[in-house]
Amino acid sequence: MNQPHVHSDEERRLTLISVMIVFLLAAMSQTVIATAMPRIVGDLSGLHLYAWATTAYLLASTVMVPIWGKLGDLYGRKPILLTGIGLFLTGSWLAGLSGEFGDLPLIGGGMTQLITFCAIQGMGGGALFTTAFAILADLFAPRERAKFSGLFGSVFGISSIFGPVVGGFFTDHGTVTIAGHLIAGWRWVFFFNVPFAAAAIAMILWKMPTLPRRGGGGIDWIGAALIIAAFVPLLLAITWGGREHPWSSPLILGMLAWSAAALIAFIYIETKVREPILPLELFSNRTFVTANGAAFVYSMAFMGVSSFLPLYMQVGLGYPATKSGLTMLALMGGFVFSSTIGGQLVTKTGHFKPFMIGGGAMLLIGAALLCFIGPDTSTADLAWRLLIFGIGLGPGQSLFSLAVQNAVPFHRLGVATSSSQFVRQIGSTMGVALFGALLTAGLASELDRHATENPTAQVRKLDLGDLQKMALDKTLHPELAAARAADPVAVEMERTIRESFSVAIVHGMIFSLAVLVLGFILMLMVPGAPLRERETVPPPEAAAEAAE
Repeated sequence: MNQPHVHSDEERRLTLISVMIVFLLAAMSQTVIATAMPRIVGDLSGLHLYAWATTAYLLASTVMVPIWGKLGDLYGRKPILLTGIGLFLTGSWLAGLSGEFGDLPLIGGGMTQLITFCAIQGMGGGALFTTAFAILADLFAPRERAKFSGLFGSVFGISSIFGPVVGGFFTDHGTVTIAGHLIAGWRWVFFFNVPFAAAAIAMILWKMPTLPRRGGGGIDWIGAALIIAAFVPLLLAITWGGREHPWSSPLILGMLAWSAAALIAFIYIETKVREPILPLELFSNRTFVTANGAAFVYSMAFMGVSSFLPLYMQVGLGYPATKSGLTMLALMGGFVFSSTIGGQLVTKTGHFKPFMIGGGAMLLIGAALLCFIGPDTSTADLAWRLLIFGIGLGPGQSLFSLAVQNAVPFHRLGVATSSSQFVRQIGSTMGVALFGALLTAGLASELDRHATENPTAQVRKLDLGDLQKMALDKTLHPELAAARAADPVAVEMERTIRESFSVAIVHGMIFSLAVLVLGFILMLMVPGAPLRERETVPPPEAAAEAAE
């Protein structure tokens, strides 16, 4: 068997640095906007479109992941990475200009402009995520790759820590006047990406080697269109279901039916075309199926917990937004520590399965401990539970992709890597939707119970939108919070809400624990093959056949 081209240490080092920069930007773009959104909504007058900025980014990045992966196999990683950075940079710059020039033709006002440009940013972000891991696989053999996979996991954790801090800093202190023109601080949240993306482009053009293509043939345009047709309605349905529209509404059921039909058509097409977007032969690989299944489940649990715990701290415990963000540092700190150390140990030993199982067991313990939080849980008590959860989460997040890359043929690295990222993002979206639905149901049940026990209670019905508005009001209108604190009726209502939400969040944690048990079972089924010391490529005749 031939060996792939050996790249110089300088090429690999500078490529790794540039890829880590764009990976950090893509990861931070999902967290940096969170603390800026209340001010953005206030400036652009778009409270009713509050969730759409993040939803647009998520939709665009998710559905494009498998497409970027296949394009990387066909045309090489470097042009696809540069294209992704270009789209990401363009979307960031335009998002920062949202609303500056009034209503725009076809797009409309400032908030719809922001949503549109975040979708462009998301299209580029999908390329950054999947291409970063594929380039890592191209440059390093699986055993050596483990420590860098852990490092990329740490970068993701660091972005989760510093993203909200950076967003809050620019929003609060970044407002400046340049040449007589006022630039709101939140706009720098988007402009912040531009110089770093430009630096990454320069480094990639200067030193990144032109990595060999892994396949040939044309693009499966029908398959690409069917992926979009299947998963955009699915993601919208699970995002809107139980919030914007009832799960039993004709709109939600219709989108789910459309998604199912498009998915069936996609599977059929993939069996007929010569160069499918997602080769179905990969599903005969046990490692591919079990590792991606476990990654899907783990992403569900992680996003459910990390998305709603800050809301629980602000509404259920009465913490200010800053304090809730600092408390989440425990989870991300544990994640960064275990991801980094785990990657180093896997490289040293050449075996990933023991560390994967150890992390999964720790994660189950952390999830079980989070089932015992309540309205009187202290900051320190919550922080140490989150620390254990984060320590358990770290190894799995990087090792699942490594296991898949170690088990697939060299010419399938791109599509296998993108498939792993794709199922993670679908799992994350479903986790947020299911966790939110459980919270809504649990909250309604608890408020009904309080109303039955105390007929004078004035709180009858609240949903997650109401809770998010309460958290926003504390940030945007602190004077209202002060007025409520002086009103005995309002104080009693807030106590009822806090107790009810605390019970509801525990129901969500129990759901996460049950999901993680399933993920742990799938993890045990992942074959524990030793990591390859060297990567191999097909012989010339096989490569030529694949290129036809």
